[in-house]
Amino acid sequence: MLRAHRITPRKSGPPKPSHANPLHGYKHSFCEWTTVMGLSANTASMRQWALEHFVAWADERGIRSPAEVTRPILQRYQRHLYLLRKKDGKPLAWSSQVNRLTPVVAFFKWLTREGHILTNPAADLDLPKAPHRLPQHLLSVAQVSQVLNQPDTATLAGLRDRAILETLYSSGIRRSELAHLKITEVDTERGTLMVRLGKGAKDRFVPLGERACAWVQRYLLEVRPELLSGDTLVLFLNDWAQPFEPHQLSALARRYMQAAGFASGSCHALRHACATHMLDGGADIRFIQALLGHSELTTTQIYTHVAIDKLKAVHALTHPARLERVPKPDPQAPSDDAAAILLEALAHENEQE
Repeated sequence: MLRAHRITPRKSGPPKPSHANPLHGYKHSFCEWTTVMGLSANTASMRQWALEHFVAWADERGIRSPAEVTRPILQRYQRHLYLLRKKDGKPLAWSSQVNRLTPVVAFFKWLTREGHILTNPAADLDLPKAPHRLPQHLLSVAQVSQVLNQPDTATLAGLRDRAILETLYSSGIRRSELAHLKITEVDTERGTLMVRLGKGAKDRFVPLGERACAWVQRYLLEVRPELLSGDTLVLFLNDWAQPFEPHQLSALARRYMQAAGFASGSCHALRHACATHMLDGGADIRFIQALLGHSELTTTQIYTHVAIDKLKAVHALTHPARLERVPKPDPQAPSDDAAAILLEALAHENEQE
């Protein structure tokens, strides 16, 4: 049994370019446009973060105007990211390189459309293609139970952490979605939760299993009133009565993974386990797709809107974390190709995080 402990906030930031560089003004206008167009705050924040790095790099080389940026210069920046080393001496992951380059491509597309430059130097820029790999350790049902049993539920923090882990595994929601989840968006009586403005700025209903509902209900009755200091509606609060940051949730989950004997894994491992175990239980690939909030599995956009009642029924029949065993149905097994695409999409999503 592992006792919960405080998770300290992370402090980091990109290098600061010269404040006199005019590229700052273009960057600010672009990020403002991103918000006005209805893209999520997370997308706007990621774009600003990536462009801070690009402007800093450009400033060091005396580049002060978008018109000075050519395709060879962008290729030099791409090579800079390829050769860049982190503090531990390791190179940036392919996904990290793409995450820094994609906002730059969008930035120059916007500059061209707005008439700030005549041609788009990033139009034909080839982005790195990250290899899609499955997680190093795929958790079995028994191993997930081992992780879920790590928090010391005799303590307030441990009871809260158990509710968090159960919610992640039962619903399959992303860590960022759980961090913003509000008490008004969770219905433990109906066994549902509403993800507001998930990835792609989309809302979706998600089933929440009976066992997870029971732990969340205990948290709401026994823990949250003790943590609450203010009028926030966010469901899960940290030791400072503040909403969790996504990286704090990762640290929390990783600590319990390690306590259970697993060298790696965090929130996404539980999301991946949720999808894999439901596949093993016979769930149709389209239901899992709707549960995870994937708008498409292939470029042909295989997408099906699923009613919450039907999704809950499939969830109850195929998700192993339930209070009572339900006789296993005899469903038509999903195609191997569709399942492989789903798992590959999950692995790629983990790399992007």
